[in-house]
Amino acid sequence: MSITIYPAIDMRGGNCVRLLQGDYDKETIYGDSPFDMARRFAAEGAEWIHMVDLDGAKDGKRVNDRFVIEAAKKLMVKIQIGGGIRSEEDIVHYLENGVSRVIIGSIAVSNPDFAIGMIKKYGGKIALGIDAKNGYVATHGWLDTSEVKAVELGKRFADAGAETFIFTDIATDGTLSGPNIAAVCEMAEVTGKNVIASGGVSSLADLNALKSVEFKGVGGAIVGKALYEHCFTLREALEEVRVWP
Repeated sequence: MSITIYPAIDMRGGNCVRLLQGDYDKETIYGDSPFDMARRFAAEGAEWIHMVDLDGAKDGKRVNDRFVIEAAKKLMVKIQIGGGIRSEEDIVHYLENGVSRVIIGSIAVSNPDFAIGMIKKYGGKIALGIDAKNGYVATHGWLDTSEVKAVELGKRFADAGAETFIFTDIATDGTLSGPNIAAVCEMAEVTGKNVIASGGVSSLADLNALKSVEFKGVGGAIVGKALYEHCFTLREALEEVRVWP
């Protein structure tokens, strides 16, 4: 087995962007076509692409979904999408248009019964996105911090049947400072499920460090800024984590 690399496409205003620690005022634009970026990642060998509707996360509704659906329908790659997903209609909209996995985040805090119901109904097509700031869950595009501890939320949803968790340490996101491996491992150990690490990956060494804790349940890594800043290529990342027979 090897961990899965998820190249990230964060969308705002129709552009491909990265935010520093989730701050909407600290945005860098890396391209004006999310679909072209997805096509490039697919051509480089991506199995999955992680897409985030930043406008949707902030506004609480789908905004950049057309780019997600275009990628899902036209590219031979699996798409997971998060941001602005607040209803079953949103979930169905994406799943019926070829998206492989829908990420629910804020609503897991604001309406946990609904979120649990969606997990029970759609199973592995739903992932729980847990974005943590100082150990507590941040919601609504990271603009608000709840009083819910990240590990407690993870445990509750693992017990409810969630199989995939995407854990982001906001302090490391967009900083190229290295992932918070201890926090990722804690989430994996508490949930006993597949946890995808997000935030801070800056080097192939970081990917190797995450690969080394795969046995604890760390099954993937989302990589964004490191690819856009040319710290390494996607092909190099995929080669680095591949397990040869």
